[in-house]
Amino acid sequence: MNAFLSVQDLSVSFGKLRVINNVSFELNRGESLAIIGPNGSGKTVLLKTLLGLTEHAGSFFWSPDARLGYVPQKIDADRHLPINLQNLLEAKASIQHLKRADILSTVKTVGLPQETLRTPIGHLSGGQFQKALIAFALLGNPNVILFDEPTASLDELSEEHIYELLNELRRERGLTVILVSHDLSIVPEMADKILCLNKSTVCFGPPEEALTEEVFAKLYSEPHKVFHHPSEHHHRHHA
Repeated sequence: MNAFLSVQDLSVSFGKLRVINNVSFELNRGESLAIIGPNGSGKTVLLKTLLGLTEHAGSFFWSPDARLGYVPQKIDADRHLPINLQNLLEAKASIQHLKRADILSTVKTVGLPQETLRTPIGHLSGGQFQKALIAFALLGNPNVILFDEPTASLDELSEEHIYELLNELRRERGLTVILVSHDLSIVPEMADKILCLNKSTVCFGPPEEALTEEVFAKLYSEPHKVFHHPSEHHHRHHA
């Protein structure tokens, strides 16, 4: 099987500062990858590099039919910003020659009521705004989505709703997913593979094999019990 994404000896530097150092991994179509690591380990830079937004050494290759969607880290929208959700989605829809029906369908897919379209961006709740960003990414029917901390700054209930939505999208659309997260408890539920990143690769593989306590100590300089039963959402651990 040819890899859907192949990354070989990828390095990124800003001036003399090496941010990512010789990272290599492969991801198959329909798989999900969780990227974890401490702050400043290069996780967001890696996502932006895979989107083609940063200069780099080494190489990465997407399958020719890959259509990428991107959900950035939480954006703080100005409450006085004079646009609503419909304006935001129509801007992308017009570029991609999509119809209003595509917008309505996408909003429904992420679980937002249709009247939310008329809500000013700055007046959406944290959970609603995150769903709006996911809807924006889904317009155009991507087959791979890159999520950067999709539940940052959300309360626990909103977190669980977002992760349920991501799992639903994976199942129904066969999406390939790359997910940066500090929430280690969701890794067994969300990821087929895990990339432990601290500028270079600390571990890569199935989570239950790759993320040992020894690896965790190497990543975060502290021992940590990583995995929990999926029902134990109230015991979430954030690194």
